[in-house]
Amino acid sequence: MTPSSHSSQLVTTDEKTNLKYLFIIGLLFFVFGFVTWLGSVLIPYLKITCQLNNISSYLVAFSFYISYLLLALPSAALLKKTGFKNGMAIGLLLISLGTLLFIPAAKTRMFSLFLVGQFIQGSGLAILQTAANPYVVMLGPRKSAAKRISIMGICNGIAGIIAPIILGAILLNDSDQTNLNQYAADLEKKSIVLQQIANKVIAPYAFMTMLLLLIAIFIYRSGLPEIDPEKEEEDTPIKNDQTKTSIFQFPHLMMGVVALFLYVGVEVIAGDSIILYGASQGIALSTAKFFTSFTLSGMLIGYLIGIIVIPRFISQEKALQVSAILGIIFCLLALATNGKISLTFIALLGLANALIYPSIWPLALNGLGSFTKIGSSLLIMAIGGGAILPLIYGRIADHFSPHQAYWMVIPCYVVILFYAVRGHKLGSK
Repeated sequence: MTPSSHSSQLVTTDEKTNLKYLFIIGLLFFVFGFVTWLGSVLIPYLKITCQLNNISSYLVAFSFYISYLLLALPSAALLKKTGFKNGMAIGLLLISLGTLLFIPAAKTRMFSLFLVGQFIQGSGLAILQTAANPYVVMLGPRKSAAKRISIMGICNGIAGIIAPIILGAILLNDSDQTNLNQYAADLEKKSIVLQQIANKVIAPYAFMTMLLLLIAIFIYRSGLPEIDPEKEEEDTPIKNDQTKTSIFQFPHLMMGVVALFLYVGVEVIAGDSIILYGASQGIALSTAKFFTSFTLSGMLIGYLIGIIVIPRFISQEKALQVSAILGIIFCLLALATNGKISLTFIALLGLANALIYPSIWPLALNGLGSFTKIGSSLLIMAIGGGAILPLIYGRIADHFSPHQAYWMVIPCYVVILFYAVRGHKLGSK
């Protein structure tokens, strides 16, 4: 996920200095992607370790993404007191606390403790993203902001590709449910095997905790300048209608929040469900663990396409329309096929999804003027769609199948398509 472009430029003309700052923020976006997409491996891993059904396993995504819904506004208040650079360090410390909790959670096989760890990690990321996003646009002229945003998306995407491969190689090798069925009659032996699987998470999460602490110290001691978000409107040419007295008087923003809520839910379903989806198609977890990386590779290709074609060849509105149409087509083809062919179309949803988030943001914020900050907070809260929609998917998967559950994704893309064609114009004169 990438930032919005509504902040003024940092006062520096030194390209080397800006490049150094961009590297620091790029490191943070790498952290965003790495921590976020670990959930795609944790869902099947915890489903086996804690012996869960589909809907319970998707509480892993719920506990992570619900933090955005709950903490978007408190994060802004915290950053106002601590400053943005210190706030990013605090966010990293919170994430490290969440990863640390995975160690006692694994030793006790307490699913609730895993969920608390996920929620704390999501809370840290909510603070981190709220603080880091404005820097991207401010590290250079506004006309090149889209290029910097795409670079951050690539940092995020590369981390998202790497994370499931690394963690999947550690957690999901020889961890298929079918391997446990041989111990169905021997509960004591099964419990020992489950504990052995649970213990696999301890070493990588202990390492992550130490690494996050080091990054927090690095950010705190970095020369990254403080920014003043209160001045962000001074250099913004957009002025809202002076008759507007409430954020709710901007229907294109409200519709944008709905579209973003549905999009993030779809993105999380496509990335986090594909491993279990592959297992439901008869593919071993030791093979299926790579599928999330295929989805995120599609997103990475989409980001690169966006850098090339927007706005030179197509507008943001057109990019959003094409993305939504591709999402509908790929879903229908996934539903019409089975096995590896169906999985291929699920993975291609990453390509369809890549340009949706960065296209909705500017369309939703267009014309808000002095309401831009509160509008941005509402859009950050919309990331909570990643908490709600996967639970619905899990519920449908339990009652029908992971394959048929993908029918719920199509209406989401239809709403996004409506926003691309008409919704972003609501309320315009």
